[in-house]
Amino acid sequence: MTLRFLHGRRLAENVLLIVSGALLCAYAIQAILVPSRFLAGGIGGLSLFLHYLVPALPVGVLYFVLNIPLFAVGWKFVGRRFFAYSLFGMGMLSALLLIPFSPCPVSDPLLQAIAAGILSGVGSGLMLRSFGSGGGLDILSVILLKSWSVRIGTTVMAFNTLLLLVALFRFPLEIVLYTLIYFFVTSQLINLVVTGLNQRKAVMVISSRWEEIAREIMESMHRGVTIVNGEGGYTGRPLKILYAVITFQELSRFKDMVRSYDPQAFLVVSETLEVMGKGIGNQPHW
Repeated sequence: MTLRFLHGRRLAENVLLIVSGALLCAYAIQAILVPSRFLAGGIGGLSLFLHYLVPALPVGVLYFVLNIPLFAVGWKFVGRRFFAYSLFGMGMLSALLLIPFSPCPVSDPLLQAIAAGILSGVGSGLMLRSFGSGGGLDILSVILLKSWSVRIGTTVMAFNTLLLLVALFRFPLEIVLYTLIYFFVTSQLINLVVTGLNQRKAVMVISSRWEEIAREIMESMHRGVTIVNGEGGYTGRPLKILYAVITFQELSRFKDMVRSYDPQAFLVVSETLEVMGKGIGNQPHW
């Protein structure tokens, strides 16, 4: 395949992810959240809040206007590719929010919150799986992370907490509680879509057959391995500790391989927040 074909295919894949994700998010907002007068998180939530106060202001217009200063500042802090795709995602979501979707047929408020959370979580996750995002709080989070080392999760939690505290003075408590359910479902689905199958696992192995296991990791699984000198706390005997990082999909195969060499091997599997490195890295693309 030619380089031009690969670039075109990658562009098409990212555009499809962003458009699909924006459509799901727009439907969740216009067909569920707005008719039920629920809130949302981030800049979308702020747009809904202002729309409820001034119904003449469309959610899509508010979302677009509130994003302008964020993108103006974000130009200096995020990568150009992430900026361009996020600008497209923000524009697409703003335009779709102007479409009057038919209200969701589900009438129970709890089920509405869950349904909206599923749609928004999958939609946001699809956009984040691309080289961009839907704008909004994603841009602000990157700015704060790069400028003052404020974690993305901290920014999101602080913004949404402040938004809900203000909402308590303007909306019934039931609406705020249903919004919390919506937040929870959305965050779980975003994690599942973005990192569910892309998550890296850190593994440590202690075994008398460490040489064979290390060779298998490098030659069959094509992963790097670090050999650390250790000592048994009880026996005082020297031992070798193998440390490696693998993908989630490789974990089952890795455990079977270790058991085949040494059923008595000591194996520890740990979660990773972020991995940087050629071949196995999963660092953010912004």
